[in-house]
Amino acid sequence: MKLQVLALAAAFTLTAAHAENWPQWRGPALNGTSPETGLPVKFSTTEGVKWAVDMPGISGATPIVWGDKVFVMSPDAQKDQWLICVSRTDGKVLWKQRVAGGMLDKGRGNSTSPSPVTDGKTVWALVGTGQLAAYDMDGKQLWLRDLAKDYGSFNIMWVYGSSPLLFGGKLYVQVLQRTPADGGYPGVTDKGDRESYLLAIEPASGKTIWKHVRPTDAVMESMESYSTPVPHTVGGKTQLLLAGGDVLTGHDPETGAELWRGGGINGKKGKGGGEWMRIVPSPVSAGDLAFVAGPKQSAAIAFKTDGKGDVTESGKAWAFDERKTPDCATPAYHGGRLYVFDGDSHAMTVVDAKTGAKVWQKTLEGLDKSKGKEVFRASPTVADGKIYNIGERGTVVIQNAETGEQLAVIPMGSGGPEGVRSSIAVSVGNLFIRTTDKLYCVGN
Repeated sequence: MKLQVLALAAAFTLTAAHAENWPQWRGPALNGTSPETGLPVKFSTTEGVKWAVDMPGISGATPIVWGDKVFVMSPDAQKDQWLICVSRTDGKVLWKQRVAGGMLDKGRGNSTSPSPVTDGKTVWALVGTGQLAAYDMDGKQLWLRDLAKDYGSFNIMWVYGSSPLLFGGKLYVQVLQRTPADGGYPGVTDKGDRESYLLAIEPASGKTIWKHVRPTDAVMESMESYSTPVPHTVGGKTQLLLAGGDVLTGHDPETGAELWRGGGINGKKGKGGGEWMRIVPSPVSAGDLAFVAGPKQSAAIAFKTDGKGDVTESGKAWAFDERKTPDCATPAYHGGRLYVFDGDSHAMTVVDAKTGAKVWQKTLEGLDKSKGKEVFRASPTVADGKIYNIGERGTVVIQNAETGEQLAVIPMGSGGPEGVRSSIAVSVGNLFIRTTDKLYCVGN
């Protein structure tokens, strides 16, 4: 496993990245883990907090950390969409840049859900209204483009939420959407046909390198995806994993060409309700296998990734099908194990990534039920032998990663509206916790 992680890291052009940074949505290894140690277990909104800073609005974007800077997304009351840079040392707001206006929202999500990404020299921010911008570390805008203007507004029912991926000298943007657009979705006024696609962009200029159209036989909402592309290395060759449209696919990162596709992830495909099975969790690179959790507690499937064409049957390595799979949370991969969290039933299941054998399964306990059940939509973070999860009301639950023993239940929400969907980031011994109205830095 260690050699596989090193091979993946070597493929990055982010050579300046250090383990203590959290440069993209799923962290330094893009699998929801960090090598950081000495992380806190005991804290509250007033104890063990290094600093806290007010946020102008709710966002599902995960904080991104590089060196002494933390980057967060947020809307404000005027529906402007902001990239905010905060000092990691004292929580002071260093600068903020308006990426776009016209924030879209539906349910508890909005168009500031994509997480930013940085290489320590530039930070890129994407919003669900289609604008993609690059800034230097002092907040100067380097370029701005409008993908909605270039390729059509994103036709996603619950508002676009995929994060950009910086990898191998390219910035990748995934748009898996419904077609045709009829104007019934948030922000969609340009009716007509839509393509689902993977876009490769030159990070320095914002220019399109290539656009790969990704076909699907999915229908209606099941065409849509909120997941983020993930790099994967097998046999010394790197590919990109995309989940959505009822399939998991592997792509050549140099051209976007599809190498293989595995189906079976929509448990209701061809049946009643199968047309509503959009996918939210991102795929996971798990050793030589690629892992994807199907929508709405469908089976989670591990695929072999050295095949060609349709590998639905030939490439299936194993499946986990207990209806304890996530509707939204992306699993974490650490130490040869997959941490699969069902945020609806509160079940954390750890499986052996090679075989699918269950290592342990625990249901979270001790949650405040006075306001009803708290749903978890953020993804688990695994670091320092611990699993960190956060619910929509801001309740942080910490487990022992080896045994599942529950270590703490900590209310970090303000008691205001629900909607905490930002995963916990880790850097330099600190936890960065984004609630509906605050960003906390917890730890020494």
